[in-house]
Amino acid sequence: MRSAPAISHFTTVPGPNGARVPTPRLKPDSSKPDVTDEAPPPDWVPAAGPARPSRITFLEMTARPAPRRAPPPLDAHALMRVEEPALAYFRWLYHHTGRDWMWIDRRRWDDDRLAAHLAAPGYALYVLYLKGGPAGFFELVPHDGGTRIDLGLFGIMPEFIGRKLGPFLLDQAIQLAWERGPQRLTVDTCTLDHPRALALYQKFGFAPYATRDRLAWPLGPDLAKLD
Repeated sequence: MRSAPAISHFTTVPGPNGARVPTPRLKPDSSKPDVTDEAPPPDWVPAAGPARPSRITFLEMTARPAPRRAPPPLDAHALMRVEEPALAYFRWLYHHTGRDWMWIDRRRWDDDRLAAHLAAPGYALYVLYLKGGPAGFFELVPHDGGTRIDLGLFGIMPEFIGRKLGPFLLDQAIQLAWERGPQRLTVDTCTLDHPRALALYQKFGFAPYATRDRLAWPLGPDLAKLD
């Protein structure tokens, strides 16, 4: 577990019934090396463009919240667990859901590493289908013998943003995670993600506990060819 940095001051996010909930805004950990010292990944080339700085916020909840029962989509929909995710399908979901938010880390994983991740004991991938087509997804990744569940990925596909699917899908993810009986549920987001992602996590009961700065290096030409 990362040690929590000092709290600098409070911000507020919308809470139940529209009330504003004070939430700690965290200082970056000054003991960590300057991100400008980070070396680029092997696939990066100058023609891909400069690295983009970002700040990751790590969040947690340590008790199961009451179900919020966010309204489901009005259109025909289904939330389904993908029992044996195919690598190509996962890569397609990851790329098209995160293409506007610089989701690049998993794009750099080779097939063996990705296959091991998807086949890990307790791993679960859920996809939200709207009118028969995928509209968003999330993954639940167990750690520490299942006592911690990480919401490793969570996203709505660009074509469906603005249709209030995020609260419904996040509510489902939280409830499914806690049904596994963990002691702690974690998630992280960064400043390159959707601008309302952090507030949404806080609204649903996650609390920030640490931050970290990093550089996001654009994909090299061989990996970016899916764009």
